[in-house]
Amino acid sequence: MRSVAVLAFDGISPFHLSVPCLVFGDRCGLPTQYDVLVCAEEPGSLRTNAGFGITVEHGLDVMDTADVVVLPSWHPDREPSAVLIDAIRKAHARGATVVGLCIGAFLVAASGIVDGREVVTHWRWAEQLQGMYPDLKVRADVLWSDLGDVVTSAGTAASLDCCLHLVRTHHGVELAEQLARDIVVAPHRSGSQAQYIPVPVPPESGDDVIEKAMVWARARLDQPVSLDDWAAAVALSRRTFTRQFRARTGSSGQAWLLRQRLDRARLLLETTDHPVERVATASGFGSSAALRHHFHAVLGTTPQRHRLEFSLEK
Repeated sequence: MRSVAVLAFDGISPFHLSVPCLVFGDRCGLPTQYDVLVCAEEPGSLRTNAGFGITVEHGLDVMDTADVVVLPSWHPDREPSAVLIDAIRKAHARGATVVGLCIGAFLVAASGIVDGREVVTHWRWAEQLQGMYPDLKVRADVLWSDLGDVVTSAGTAASLDCCLHLVRTHHGVELAEQLARDIVVAPHRSGSQAQYIPVPVPPESGDDVIEKAMVWARARLDQPVSLDDWAAAVALSRRTFTRQFRARTGSSGQAWLLRQRLDRARLLLETTDHPVERVATASGFGSSAALRHHFHAVLGTTPQRHRLEFSLEK
């Protein structure tokens, strides 16, 4: 059971506040893996930007013992108090994972815990954040970034992606997918904010050839998928397919496909007792050596260690 402290403040967006509470909070029919407490610098009645108020019972002292501290948003032009900054710094120094969702990245940056490193924020606010903190690498090309001790995400719906990523990291693919189904969202959206920064949007979902290509590839994860065959499956040239796939998702087709294969392998390791060689074949890696290589390169672990870690938690 991990404890999660979620920061609320006067004028907060109810949606931004609800995301970590929805993903980490108690949900009927699903095992409870987190103890979630909403806190504020000054507990009591707070306004939201939606025309109604909320009541917060806990102060910033809950950050003193939380395993995860979530900063779900902020006002970019508001200077955070020394008290709030101190609470974030102390939680981080103690070993808590600090999560800045959307423009909560402004608070993460103000705390100094990512000096010289990278943060992700909503593409609309990235330029302002970079101007305020020139030593940071501010990214608007991905949905979330996980540095281990600090996790930041792009705006609004990407906060859901980020929180589901944390569930997947803490408790495995199976629970994350159960939770995603329960709240009716995609369990893992590969890609980047490039999907949302002025690119042509097909007039109808049925015209989205890249989505069709994704479905085609997911159905063949246990098979070799060449770029030429993949493009031909949706009647595009290799060059056009490559260009449209990157414009649509923000990543190359091969990078996207690798993530899909890794997720398939993780799920099989968590939910079956298949030998690693069989898992490698079923997820399209061909051999256990290839599977181990990609596990280490992308996830920093081994298939055996991943299976042991998550089987112990069940």
